[in-house]
Amino acid sequence: MTDSIQPTDTSMAGRRVLVTGAGSGIGEAVAERFAQAGAAVTVADINGDAASAVAERIGGTPWQVDLTDTDALAELTLDIDILVDNAGIQHVSPIEEFSPAKFRQITTLMIEAPFLLTRAALTGMYERGFGRIIHISSVHGLRASKFKSAYVASKHAVEGLSKVTALEGAEHGVTSNCINPGYVKTALVAKQVAEQARTHGISEDEVTEKVFLKRPAIKRMIEPTEVAELAAFLASDAAAMMTGCSYVMDGGWTAG
Repeated sequence: MTDSIQPTDTSMAGRRVLVTGAGSGIGEAVAERFAQAGAAVTVADINGDAASAVAERIGGTPWQVDLTDTDALAELTLDIDILVDNAGIQHVSPIEEFSPAKFRQITTLMIEAPFLLTRAALTGMYERGFGRIIHISSVHGLRASKFKSAYVASKHAVEGLSKVTALEGAEHGVTSNCINPGYVKTALVAKQVAEQARTHGISEDEVTEKVFLKRPAIKRMIEPTEVAELAAFLASDAAAMMTGCSYVMDGGWTAG
């Protein structure tokens, strides 16, 4: 993990946090940041070994879970104060070639599972009069790109889910927000290089310049720790009036 971003004074002592997709990338950075702030962090990931490794390092609790098993999630009750919905996958393909099974997998993981996790957490949050729902959305929750129909559709949908949660949760002390980063320096993005090169008809060496950094004004990838810092602030008491919003971290992508 990079140490270029210094944690702010955002205490979460006594808070219970669930971070999905926390075995690597943004989720790992968020889990580490919340643990640094004193929270009890559950590190959820489909990769049990990765979840255990992160949990051991930060003093958290691992949870190996398949978030596409919606029947199991429908029966779940979560006794947590903060939910960070981060788990996601990507597939790059023109619509006419996009596998229906892959589309269904992505939308199940990235919109149905967040709904079910939110549903499982809200009752306890309402009883305690406090809760934070944070969706790691994307600039693709606000803008579209070619060849990412399932991902873009899911991110747009989670924006709507977050806003409805914000309205329903307001009287119970629960806020709900989205964080909308551009391309973040993670394995998920790195795995796109070959698919992006193929679908755009360019070499793999050209993908970073011609795809990842084409639209942002700031020509660098986002660090996972930068996303984690914003998540920590949105989870804090200082952000009690911030709800139903989308916080863009895209280097100026959507400014033009």
